[in-house]
Amino acid sequence: MTSKTSGPATGTPSRPSPRLVLTAVPNWGLTLTDLRQGLSMWRLWGGMGWNDVLQRYRRSLLGPFWLTLSMAVMIGTLGFLYAHLLRTDVADLMPYLCLGLLVWGFLSSLLNESGMVFVGSEAYIRQMRLPFTLHVCRYIWRNLIIFGHNAVVYVVVAVIFGIVPGWASLLAVPGLLLILVNALSVGMLLGMVSTRFRDIPQIITSLTQVIFFLTPIIWKPEMLGDRVALALVNPVHHFIELLRQPLLGQVPSALTYAVTLGFTALSVAASLLFLHRFRNRIAYWI
Repeated sequence: MTSKTSGPATGTPSRPSPRLVLTAVPNWGLTLTDLRQGLSMWRLWGGMGWNDVLQRYRRSLLGPFWLTLSMAVMIGTLGFLYAHLLRTDVADLMPYLCLGLLVWGFLSSLLNESGMVFVGSEAYIRQMRLPFTLHVCRYIWRNLIIFGHNAVVYVVVAVIFGIVPGWASLLAVPGLLLILVNALSVGMLLGMVSTRFRDIPQIITSLTQVIFFLTPIIWKPEMLGDRVALALVNPVHHFIELLRQPLLGQVPSALTYAVTLGFTALSVAASLLFLHRFRNRIAYWI
């Protein structure tokens, strides 16, 4: 009986063949790469956002300025009405109300559309490999364009009532940047949650209607008297003040910056954690 050898004819023992070892990129690396690539592709999401605005108002005479016209009518009507009801000088209430409604319109649009960030981009996500951050930047840029159109109303009100913001108006630039950072983080977070649970967009829409009445937009916090803290604990109020106060020629309070910076830190941390954990599931949820 012949014995079986474990190696070749020479009798030497066989060695396992070498294997190719692939080093996978850590998930955090993929998460940060998604964020970096999405932000760097500004030409693509900028063109897509601009095209969204054009498609929404194609064959329209005034285009997006229809929103500006309706905003101007609403501000003028509510300004004179609430000045009479609250027994306040129109010159004092109208600029305050104008900026409050303009900034609120921007914030509410960001909130309401955040739930459809990835669902609305289903065709792109299924057909091509793009950073998920790009789709969030697209919807932010689209709303920023419309906000820029509506800002014309503030210019008209400022000229009529002789508002000269001065150097304090420069604080609106970092305030706007802070709002955009939150729009990116909150949009990413709500976009992922809404993709998994399709009832979230309806909940967001309902909540924004309630937040409007709880936020000092058409009324001032001091009107609450001893209960002014109810307005000061509202983070939406402080985000509105980031733009409203500088454009009225005033410096936002330290409390406003503390609340907005704290909220920004929490939203950025939460969105990064969710993107790290559920990034690979977004395409399947859609």
